[in-house]
Amino acid sequence: MTNTADADFGHQARQLRVDTLIILRWLAIAGQTFATLVTFFYFQFDFPIGLSFIAIATSACLNAALRLATTRTFRLDDGEAALLLSYDILQLSALLYLTGGVANPFAMLFLAPVMISAVSLPRKLTILLGVLMIAAATILTVEFQPLPWYEGVELHFPLLYRTGVWTALVLSAAFVGLYAARVSDEARQLSTALAATELVLEREQHLSQLDGLAAAAAHELGTPLATIAVVTKELQKSALATAPALADDLALLAQEARRCRDILRKLVSLGQADTGGLLDMQTLETMLEEVIEPHRAFGVDVELTRRGPPPEPSFSRNPGIVYGLGNLVENAVDFAHSRVRIEALWSKELVVLVIEDDGPGFSQAILNRLGDPYVSGRPTDRRTKNEPGSGLGLGLFIAKTLLERSGATVTTANVQAPQTGAKVTISWPRAALERSSGNGEAGGHERGSDQQTPSSDAA
Repeated sequence: MTNTADADFGHQARQLRVDTLIILRWLAIAGQTFATLVTFFYFQFDFPIGLSFIAIATSACLNAALRLATTRTFRLDDGEAALLLSYDILQLSALLYLTGGVANPFAMLFLAPVMISAVSLPRKLTILLGVLMIAAATILTVEFQPLPWYEGVELHFPLLYRTGVWTALVLSAAFVGLYAARVSDEARQLSTALAATELVLEREQHLSQLDGLAAAAAHELGTPLATIAVVTKELQKSALATAPALADDLALLAQEARRCRDILRKLVSLGQADTGGLLDMQTLETMLEEVIEPHRAFGVDVELTRRGPPPEPSFSRNPGIVYGLGNLVENAVDFAHSRVRIEALWSKELVVLVIEDDGPGFSQAILNRLGDPYVSGRPTDRRTKNEPGSGLGLGLFIAKTLLERSGATVTTANVQAPQTGAKVTISWPRAALERSSGNGEAGGHERGSDQQTPSSDAA
């Protein structure tokens, strides 16, 4: 099983495929060729068409070399991708120098390499590409060949106009780059967090399925063991008359065969659907004790109270719920000063869990963002909820995702003043947890159930 700590999802998602840049450059080459031919032959505007085609042919040769040297699935590292995008900026600068500088309407294509970098490369490289683009645009503002136009007519754009175009390019590059980088980072973080969630859930499901695998193995081995037992019994009968020396060995073989069958019976019982054991059906109290038990030895008092009418909710063991609640309880224990209170409430319609701690509570800066992936802050020796997001990133996102998959609604808040602390409320429709029929007789616990029923408002 892949370790989520070792899986570098973000870096893999960021790396550009060389095939992507090759396709984009072929499109640029086609557009540049078409614009050059139409301008020179259709409009009959005079400009250095030979030098322009040299710049275009250079891009075509680079593309052909990349296609021959790499496979379609080859991914560029960040430095290689930045070099190729830098070349695109320089090649476009050469074409613009020959055809009017920043006054050429196609100067807006300067934004393309910067936007691709913002989406795919680290910020430092994107900033360097932006600086290169600004430098190229600055030179083209003052140094360029005249814009191609009708013979005998010379277009002259004043410096103020060209400065305005330069300003528009710089501001557009900054805005588009920041916007694209922000959207890309959010999408990448969400994708990475979901992938990590899938790995965690898959691991928990594998653990919960071990009982089913054991039962399947027991059923498969049952028939050959039964055959061995029958054959051994027949050999014992024959050995008593013909080979008394083998009788002890055959008796031992029969004993070991019976022992194997007893072990297989135990394995089969683990996978039966109606045993009502821990690996199949469990009450709400049993599930909460399983979640709380690992966190009782950290110097924090974990208090559990239960209220609701009989029978107590019982349901199939769900590793996603166990893992998600465990994550929330772990956060509460980590941040609490001395006490964590867990209250389980249920009625005929709802099952509600409230997890409170007596720590500093959530900072208002992150309260509305809790549950988003990678809400992070600066690390400290002991995490505190007053520091935005410290320790409350991917773990809380995974917990919230797993619980919501089971039909729960998760809300976060601070306890009411003058007390301090954080409060997490998880509520399910009772039908989403319990079995569809016969649940009251199968798993009801009446202990502690004679107290009042929580209403929807209390939940």
